[in-house]
Amino acid sequence: MNKGDGQAAAWNADTQLDGNSVIYLEEMYERYLEEPDSVPASWQQYFDELPQVNGHGRDARHSQVKDYFRAYAAKPQAFVAASSGGSVDLEHERKQVKVLQLINAYRVQGHFHARTNPLDENAPRFVKELTLEYHSLTEQDLDVAFNTGSLFTADQMKLRDIISLLEATYCGSIGAQYMHTTSTEQKRWIQQRLESIRATPSFNKEEKIDILDRLTVAEGLERYLHTNYVGQKRFSLEGGESLIPMLNSMILHAGKKGAVEMVIGMAHRGRLNVLVNILGKSPAMLFSEFEGKYADTGRTGDVKYHMGYASDLKTEGGPVHVAMAFNPSHLEIVGPVVEGAVRARQDRWAENGYEKIVPVVLHGDAAFAGQGVNMEMMQMADTRGYRTHGTMHIVINNQVGFTTSASIDARSTYYCTDIAKMVDSPVFHVNGDDPEAVVMVTQLALDYRNHFKKDVVIDLVCYRRHGHNEADEPSATQPVMYRKIRSLPTTRERYAQKLAAEGIITEEDAKMLVQRCRQQLTDGIPTVPHLLGKDEVQNPHPVNWKRYVDGSWDMPVDTTIDEETIQRLGEKLTIVPEGFKLNSRVARIVTDRKRMAAGEQPMDWGFCENLAYATLVEEGFPIRLSGEDCGRGTFFHRHAVFHEQETGETYVPLKNLSPAQLPFVVIDSLLSEEAVLGFEYGYATTEANTLTIWEAQFGDFANCAQVVIDQFISSGEQKWGRLCGLVMLLPHGFEGQGPEHSSARLERYLQLCAQNNMQVCVPSTPAQAFHMLRRQMLRDYRTPLIVMTPKSLLRHPMAVNTLEDLTERGFQNIISEIDPLEAEKVTRLVMCSGKVYYDLLEARRKAALEHVAIVRIEQLYPFPEVDMCTILRHYPNAEEHVWCQEEPLNQGAWLSIQPSLRAVLGSMAHLEVASRPASASPAVGSSKVHAAQQQALVNAALGIIAES
Repeated sequence: MNKGDGQAAAWNADTQLDGNSVIYLEEMYERYLEEPDSVPASWQQYFDELPQVNGHGRDARHSQVKDYFRAYAAKPQAFVAASSGGSVDLEHERKQVKVLQLINAYRVQGHFHARTNPLDENAPRFVKELTLEYHSLTEQDLDVAFNTGSLFTADQMKLRDIISLLEATYCGSIGAQYMHTTSTEQKRWIQQRLESIRATPSFNKEEKIDILDRLTVAEGLERYLHTNYVGQKRFSLEGGESLIPMLNSMILHAGKKGAVEMVIGMAHRGRLNVLVNILGKSPAMLFSEFEGKYADTGRTGDVKYHMGYASDLKTEGGPVHVAMAFNPSHLEIVGPVVEGAVRARQDRWAENGYEKIVPVVLHGDAAFAGQGVNMEMMQMADTRGYRTHGTMHIVINNQVGFTTSASIDARSTYYCTDIAKMVDSPVFHVNGDDPEAVVMVTQLALDYRNHFKKDVVIDLVCYRRHGHNEADEPSATQPVMYRKIRSLPTTRERYAQKLAAEGIITEEDAKMLVQRCRQQLTDGIPTVPHLLGKDEVQNPHPVNWKRYVDGSWDMPVDTTIDEETIQRLGEKLTIVPEGFKLNSRVARIVTDRKRMAAGEQPMDWGFCENLAYATLVEEGFPIRLSGEDCGRGTFFHRHAVFHEQETGETYVPLKNLSPAQLPFVVIDSLLSEEAVLGFEYGYATTEANTLTIWEAQFGDFANCAQVVIDQFISSGEQKWGRLCGLVMLLPHGFEGQGPEHSSARLERYLQLCAQNNMQVCVPSTPAQAFHMLRRQMLRDYRTPLIVMTPKSLLRHPMAVNTLEDLTERGFQNIISEIDPLEAEKVTRLVMCSGKVYYDLLEARRKAALEHVAIVRIEQLYPFPEVDMCTILRHYPNAEEHVWCQEEPLNQGAWLSIQPSLRAVLGSMAHLEVASRPASASPAVGSSKVHAAQQQALVNAALGIIAES
């Protein structure tokens, strides 16, 4: 085949190419130059047949040519000096380009060749791009001086010295993976920090002894527990002890740089060690937990390796408050919770909060790569509503997941940290058996976070000396790995020997550190030398949770407002800036709201909800509302944000009530439920006086965040004593639109209810929503509020209220019959919640059934027993009692509310249910079948016999 044939084959391989395909062609050619087999055979043949460049064989990649000119821009004087001696040596210049390509290769791929794996230090991966041959260089070139380009070193060096610098910088105990980032400034910053010191730690004698001391207490605690509490799970840190000097250095360095708080989230691996040797938890307290000596708080409590803790530590820059977040066994789910808690703290400090509060999230290697919540969390990193200006991510890389091999089954990427490349975060892989490198890279990473306000990842490559827990036998599934692990000295032993060889300490000094640690543990005293007492620290932003500890859900509270307030705030909510063009439909809504505020038109849901927010902000409660479409509202009802139709500008009336008002924040979130709800939970557990709301686009979207609901929202108070006033708004209602998005799965929340852990409400009027939101904040009571919010009711002509409903009465747990029935004539009492009430009311009125009364139970849990008893006394002749629901029999409230109803009705009362038949799916797909089912359950509830 001649050259023309090859060219034709290549073009035939992709007939869509045209004059606009230059970028595609350049990328294809770049791939070919780097790895010929990476392009299709037809293109490979075409590129092979291209004429040689100046007779020298393969062309240089365009990216490498660009690097040459970048290097010239960085050090033009070096290039001028090199070419000032007369005629230009073309061969030397060609090799100069190759040297620059080699430098770039080390920056891009040196981490693959780095000695970061303590289990395989002496056999790093072979990387051909780092060889002389790959770049057409030879041994004879090693003693030739070349320009060093953009390297942070002398302008000219011999090639062997350049390679020595590159090997030390990029192929030692630290593997720096950062060239994927798009910012040249950030890349140059990292290069300067690493290359100028050859990535070589430089610590003085005291700092090295401190590192050894932290390794000693880390190892000492694990050995003490292993000896004294045989067979008990502790999820040991052994093999990853460098985490302790890492975190210790991070806290001290953060304090020196101005941080005042740090929030740490981690799963169970190494947690006990961090609690004792970083946060200063008393060993005596930990040992009591191992011995089962828990204080009886009346709560369920939790296992010791899920518990949180907080303390204050002394640093050069002042005290740092360090908090460890409580965490269930769902591994990575604590990450977004920490981010929410950090954002709440940063908001307290206002504009410089990111400098004061540092989030630290620890991950397992298998979990970091495998759990999708990490992707959701990292996508939050630079978004308006969830930004914390940089998180320190630490991966405790045990190189195995329980029994799953990291190399073949745990992931598809080369590194467990490759998810970080998605958000342009640099990754520093570091050998856990080189604690000095660990501490150095920790300080570098923290400085990067502070400087660029971006996430950064440290991959602490280590191993797990025992199995998943201490009773496990790891060699059953990883025999080769654990044969190697058993032969290794511990990190502390290796480092002690290193310091002894340097003359820093003696063998006796190292033994004394071990003995001191053992004595501290025996005496049960803290092992952290810079621990501060609570009376030594003044918190400038205190949060008072004590007032909520003994609160009760039924404590009386006045949520009414006066008519003047409605009119005044209603006017501010409908102000549109001059020249601000609204969408025509939104303009009509604003006009209607003006009439509602004046009492000229009944109030709808959107008006009452916005008015509730306005009153709370005015009364001293900041508001944070987030969800995928919450600015406008999925169902076009809220319109908390106005959008100018020509410019796209936005205006938020709730932010413009008064010059000195408290914040109102409304965020259209990223398309995430799990991470966003976790974030809002973390925020709500940190801020007692902020009304924190998460709204699902549809109620069943919360399915994707079930772990947050199960492990935090419903049980956090019982397990950890964590109070939380989070509100979840879940659109719910059977509208004949099919199985999806009909049900918010009310039954799941009610099944989780016990010990007054949550409130579950189904408000049926705008006024009820108004009072419910205000009640949530005005009471000295903080418990999660789950709300089944409506869809069609948002514009139902009967679901409206008058001004008197806001000024004269508050939230009603149960709404009694509204029609003027004679109570003595009522023999059938129908109880329901939500939208079905209006169908029942319409059908009852149409059939003129004066013996049937309908009541709405607006709060399903805690069940309002007293209110229900009052209703029953009002109807002394009622003999038939019916619970009516739209949901299928096995769903909805029936199965959970039945015991409460029977308790107030008495054992002899007749109680039946009217619902859809039991179903594996929430709803049918046919609107006609839906309508027939709806009519049938309404008729059954009212006792109407349908005509055949």
